[in-house]
Amino acid sequence: MSKFALLFLTVFFGSLIAALVYSGTAALVIYQLVYFLNPDDRWWSAVIPGLRYSMITVLLMMLVVALKFRDYGRLAPWSEMPIFKYMIALVILYYVGYLYAVNLPLHKAYSFQFLKLVIIMMIAYKLIYSERALTACLWAYVIGATYIGYLAWLNGRNAYGRVEGIGMVDAPDANHTAAALVPAAVILMYYAWLGNMKVRLLALFCGAFIANGLVLINSRGAFLGVALSLTVFLFYMLFSRYQQKGQRAAAILMIVVGISGGLYVADDLFWERVQTLQSEDRNVSGASRLAFWWATFDMMDDYPLGIGVGGYETLSPVYMDEETRGGVEHRAVHSMWFQGLAETGWQGMVVFGFLLLSLYRLSRRAKRHVLEQENTRAYFKLLALECALIGFLVAGSFIDRFRAEILYWMILFLAAAINVYYLQDKASRSDTGGGKYPQVANGRVDS
Repeated sequence: MSKFALLFLTVFFGSLIAALVYSGTAALVIYQLVYFLNPDDRWWSAVIPGLRYSMITVLLMMLVVALKFRDYGRLAPWSEMPIFKYMIALVILYYVGYLYAVNLPLHKAYSFQFLKLVIIMMIAYKLIYSERALTACLWAYVIGATYIGYLAWLNGRNAYGRVEGIGMVDAPDANHTAAALVPAAVILMYYAWLGNMKVRLLALFCGAFIANGLVLINSRGAFLGVALSLTVFLFYMLFSRYQQKGQRAAAILMIVVGISGGLYVADDLFWERVQTLQSEDRNVSGASRLAFWWATFDMMDDYPLGIGVGGYETLSPVYMDEETRGGVEHRAVHSMWFQGLAETGWQGMVVFGFLLLSLYRLSRRAKRHVLEQENTRAYFKLLALECALIGFLVAGSFIDRFRAEILYWMILFLAAAINVYYLQDKASRSDTGGGKYPQVANGRVDS
C-alpha cells in the first residue's frame, strides 16, 4: 500500500472516531478533504477499500447533529440565517422545473444532486458553531486546494497547455477546478497577515502550491477572480480607518511578495493566455461568450419559467447558428449567472439575488458589531470571507458553476462566521434567563 493511501485511510477513520468522541466538526472536515482528494479517481484508489467515502461522511454528519440536535440548534439555528430559506426555494424551483424542463432525465438527476448539496450545507452550518470549528473548516478547504495544486505540479500541462484529470467529482473540467482554488488566495492572505509564525509559514507553503496550480491550469476566469478578491482585501487593509499596528506595512509587504511569487511561477504560456483577455479576436479572447449569454435572453422570451438543467445545450442549435457556436453542436452558456437564468428562469435568479443580498446585509451588520467590540481581527476575517465569495462569483461568471459545491461552501463559511461573531453574541445578550445557550469549550459542544 502506498504511503499516501495509508495516510488517507488513517486520517479518514481517525476523523470518524474524532467526530463521535470529540467534536462533530471532524465529520465536516473529513467530508471536505474527501471532496478534494476524490479517492475514487486517484491513482492510489486501487489499493484502498472501495467504500463510498463521501456518503459515509455525510451520514456521520447527520448522526452527530441528530445526537446533539438541541445543542447544535441553539448555537446555529437555521431560522436566524435567511440564506437557507432561499436555498430551499431554489430546490423547489428545480423540482417545479420537472413540468417544463427540456432535457427531463438530466434535469431530474441534477435536481436531486442539488437537493443533496443543500441538505449537506444545512447540516454543515450546525457543525460550524464556534470560531475554532470555523478555523478548522477553512483550513480543511485550504489543504484540499493545496492538494489540487500539488497534483497540478505533479502532472504538469498536456499538449494543449492545460492540466486535466485532477479535478473533483463535480468539477472535472480544468476551468472548474481552477475556480475552486480561487477563494483560497484571500483566505491565505488573511492568515499570512494575522496568524502566528507557524500559521504564516503554512500559509506560504499552501499558497505556493495553489498559485502554481492556478498558473498551470491557465484559467482566465480564475485569474480575474483571484486578482479582484485580493485587490479588494488589500484596498481595505491599506485605506480602511480600522487599522492595527503595522497593517499598511504588512499590506505593502504582501503585495511585494505576491507579485514576486507570481512572476516567479508564471511562464510564457500563462502570460500569452492572460494577454488574450484584451485580444480583438473573439475566438481567442473569449468575447464570443457574449453571444452565448445574449442567446439566453432569446430563450427566456420563449421559456420565461426556465428550461431546466441541460436545456440551454439542447436548444443552443435553435437559437445560434453554427458559426456563433464555433462548430460545436450543443454549446454551453459559459456563465453561472446565465446558467442559473436558463435553468430556473427569472424567478430563480430573483431568489438567488435575495440569497446573496440577505447574506451581504447580515455580514455588514456583523462587521459593524465586531467593530463596536474593537475586534478588528474578526472584522477582517469576515471581509476575507466576503472577498473569497466575490472571487468565486467572478470566476464563475465565465463557467457553468451555478450549482458548484465550492460556491455554496463559500456562502456557508461566511454565514457561519456571521453566526459565530454576531448572531450568537446577539442571542446571548437577549437571553435574560441565563444558561439558555450551551457553552463551547475546546471546540466541543458541552451540554
